[in-house]
Amino acid sequence: MLPGEYSVENKTVIVTGAARGIGKGIARVLAEAGARVMVTSLTNRYLDPLAEEMASEGHPIETLTADATNSEDWARTIQHAMDRWGHIDVLVNNLGDAIRRTLVPLPGSTDGEPISDDEWRSVLDINLTEAFKGCRAVGSHFLERRKGKVINISAFAARKGSPEMLVYSVAKAGLSRMTQTLALEWAPYGVNVNCIAPGLFPDEVTSGPEGVAASRERASRLVPLGRVGELREVGLLALYLASDASNYMTGETLYLDGGMSHA
Repeated sequence: MLPGEYSVENKTVIVTGAARGIGKGIARVLAEAGARVMVTSLTNRYLDPLAEEMASEGHPIETLTADATNSEDWARTIQHAMDRWGHIDVLVNNLGDAIRRTLVPLPGSTDGEPISDDEWRSVLDINLTEAFKGCRAVGSHFLERRKGKVINISAFAARKGSPEMLVYSVAKAGLSRMTQTLALEWAPYGVNVNCIAPGLFPDEVTSGPEGVAASRERASRLVPLGRVGELREVGLLALYLASDASNYMTGETLYLDGGMSHA
């Protein structure tokens, strides 16, 4: 039996953008471990099937459609959680997306236009601003309680830039620095802020069988451990960060990428 410090039984958790992919893996592990989990997503497309699936397995979750880049939706999300539970223990800022393109077309390239202002803002909003707004929305509650855990979901791109991934890499690196800075601001009040930076974690729902196969082939070449990650593995690390076992850790970005960011 694991020591009690690893328990998240009855801890209240919000996970954004978690109806599929890495967020789904996190929400599933935490709910299975006994946490009371609320999952948010922009639409019900994947949210309702996830809720039905979890309920059928005996691990019901709360769901809410909300835009994690929108301040008003964040206020509604926090209020919904407070109405339901009376307090919040853990916030997981999981939203993320990317565009794959160079800043401007390279010589000899047939690519169309440079990255536009709207594309720059959109990728920054989805990967960085959403976490800023989430932390701002829950911050006063955590500070008043003098306890709380923030888990930001970054990516291996935070450590190592890649061609055609400029905006995404900038956003994820910014998320790691935000994590570090906020951890220092909130440490005197007993609030922990940490970051998980996953590598290749394909999801058949989002990538399809061909996308998963391509990720596995890429992993066989680029990942020292020679494989892609399983979505559950991110959830298990989030479980540690959500539990009291991680109370002495703050400001860290933990790279869960099979060694890829060191290769």
